[in-house]
Parts: sequence; structure tokens; C-alpha cells
Amino acid sequence: MNDAKTSFENVRQAFLSRETGRAIGRGLPVGDFLEAHRWELLREEPGKIRLGIHMPAHVRNAMGQLFGGFTPTYVDLIAILTCRAARAESENINWIVTKSMQVEYIEPVMDGFFVESEVIRKRGRHYWVMTRFLDAADKLVVLANTTLQDAA
Repeated sequence: MNDAKTSFENVRQAFLSRETGRAIGRGLPVGDFLEAHRWELLREEPGKIRLGIHMPAHVRNAMGQLFGGFTPTYVDLIAILTCRAARAESENINWIVTKSMQVEYIEPVMDGFFVESEVIRKRGRHYWVMTRFLDAADKLVVLANTTLQDAA
């Protein structure tokens, strides 16, 4: 088996092998880096998710806040998870690519934050996703809009 096929299978398994109450399993390199296997899946509806996010030490700045450059990495992965929640199970083997992203930083992001994300529009192979990072008091701290596309 070639490396690309092995890598794709690992990624596929990360989505298929998630534990109950978790958003994703291990095997997706960016997910493993963000320790996404520890994120709590608090709610999942068609095209909508709410997550409780653990923030590993290696993505924090010296103030203990989420380093701003990692915010789009969270947004990207969460938007993909949101698109997956909008699709039928049989469609979830398809690859999703990010076309554009806009991130608005409102307040610093601290550990123990929440994310609410939803597909606000789907047209053909395209998804428009709005993602909100919320602090422990459910106050908006980051707002992001992402456009994604089914690659198939």
C-alpha cells in the first residue's frame, strides 16, 4: 500500500472510529496535534454541532491564550466536522476542501471554550459554515465563516 493510500485510510478511520461523545478519533494528523480526540461532542444535529474544546499547552501563547495563528486550524477542522454532520453517512467518505475562510478575533480564547458551528447554506458541492467560539460563560470570542467544497 502506498503512503498516500495509508494516510487516507488513517484519516478515514479518525472519522469512523470516534468514541461515544467525541467529535473525532485519532489518526488525522491535525486532529492529533489539536488533541481533537478529547473534544466533547455536546450536540450534533444535521449540519450543526456544539463542542467542548480542550486546548493543549502547545497551542497556547505565553499568556495561556490560544495563539492566534492556530485559530484558523481549529476553524478548518471544525467546519469539516460540521459539513460531515450535514451529509448522509454514505457521503462521508468524500474529501472536503476549504475554499475560503474569514476569522474575526473578538476576545482572547482560553482553555475550556466551546464551539458552535453550523452549515448556513449548502448549494451543490459547496457549504457555507459559520463557526462561533464561546467562552465558559457562552460569550462570543471568535466568529468565523468558511466556504468548503466536496472534492469528489
